[in-house]
Amino acid sequence: MRHLLFGLLACVIVLGSCKENKQKETTGSLVMLVDESFMPIVEDEVIVFQNIYKTAKIDARYMNERAVINGLLSDSSSIGITSRRLTRQEAGILEKRNYKIRENRVAVDAVALIANGSSRDTTISVQEIVDILQGKPSARQLVFDNPNSSIVRYLMELANIKVLPSKGVYALQTNSEVIKYVHNNKGAIGVISYNWVRQPTVELEPLVATLKVMAVKGLPGKPGSDKYYRPNQDNLALEQYPLSRNMYIINYHGGGLGLGFSAFLAGDVGQRVILKSGLLPDSIPPREIIIRK
Repeated sequence: MRHLLFGLLACVIVLGSCKENKQKETTGSLVMLVDESFMPIVEDEVIVFQNIYKTAKIDARYMNERAVINGLLSDSSSIGITSRRLTRQEAGILEKRNYKIRENRVAVDAVALIANGSSRDTTISVQEIVDILQGKPSARQLVFDNPNSSIVRYLMELANIKVLPSKGVYALQTNSEVIKYVHNNKGAIGVISYNWVRQPTVELEPLVATLKVMAVKGLPGKPGSDKYYRPNQDNLALEQYPLSRNMYIINYHGGGLGLGFSAFLAGDVGQRVILKSGLLPDSIPPREIIIRK
């Protein structure tokens, strides 16, 4: 939940205030394009970063994945957060402009499936999800965040399809809208980022508290195929949850605040914020234990 951030924030501010950093990497302003499904964790990271570096201003703009990629390629911004790396063709467009691309994985997220609190649905298999996406008859209805979202792309690649079927699938605009829709519709199964389950906005907290997070069984021979697993930090770390995905920060600016924020996300403090959020950090921050006699 979002209020859990403040305990970590207090500790971080104490550490950050011990020395003043006047380098270019921690001053100035920038526009950052962010996959909307990662909004809760990115908001937390920006809050912590700006509280440490008072002269830094990050304008995070949240949108679907396709809009993020298009924005990077059109020079709307030189930094973005997505669930995938640039393709070879996309990278080639930037490299022709003599840009050096830096892509760093900073966390592992999960694609979570949620059901109405009064629904009997508690489990679902990846095969069932694939069947629905391939247009096969099903009593279940999947509700996505946006037709151009990273989650839709991820599952379409999994199901090996080019277009969504006309039945059994419904796309809204945001993860927030999916949560509200599932809360109000008993038969719907929402497909959202686990990030939104762990850290909903204040407005959505009471709604999320009433929803069921479904356990998922993987495809035969794939991770999580032995039983049903719920999305959580342990199952992500053990690679047992079958619908995991990465979170990347892409930066093609030569230096400055974009490079500084990228380094912050990958560094100790940024990774601790991710650990506290319930997602899986790219590198687990070490814990120091003091033993007294």
